Amino acid sequence: MTTEERDDVLLALRSAVDLITRTMHPALIPEVGTNIVYAIRGARTPVDVAAVEGRIVRAGGRPTPVGQVTFGASDHVARIVLTAMKFDPEVRSAANIRYSSEIIDLMEDLFLEVCSFDRGQEPPGTKTMDWGVAFCCRAGVPDIIYDTGAVGKEAMVRILGENPQQVATVIGTISSRISHNTRFEDPEATT
Repeated sequence: MTTEERDDVLLALRSAVDLITRTMHPALIPEVGTNIVYAIRGARTPVDVAAVEGRIVRAGGRPTPVGQVTFGASDHVARIVLTAMKFDPEVRSAANIRYSSEIIDLMEDLFLEVCSFDRGQEPPGTKTMDWGVAFCCRAGVPDIIYDTGAVGKEAMVRILGENPQQVATVIGTISSRISHNTRFEDPEATT
């Protein structure tokens, strides 16, 4: 991977982060924060994947990146995209957002391909993201992978795409829909 190619990945991811900060409904940010990643072609390890240092958090009622976009800034979300790339090398971007059944319903209404896994079925000695993503990618990489959590593990939705603009656009579309949806409840709106 050339320096120019790595710079292109960083530039594309910065643009997607900017779109997220302008369009993401803050209720989509999970307690652990949101991150969005973009891998270089042929990525093998998290150092080949660009992400936001410290994630994107809710600050002042809006999405706010904690740090800069740089390579190696994510392990968790990076592993999601690295596993997906084993099934489809063109799927090089992913982000995590808060889970709710209403969010999944909205995604299905948008005709996004949705898959879920049960953390309780995870084989011993495996990492949840590696196993869960592989479980959902057996017949091809879906647009959305989610789980409903486990003891000490927050329920989470993962959005996958070929590039971060595609992923950020899905986040923006969902955000627009929940802003106009009376069924959607923001758990932090009353705190």
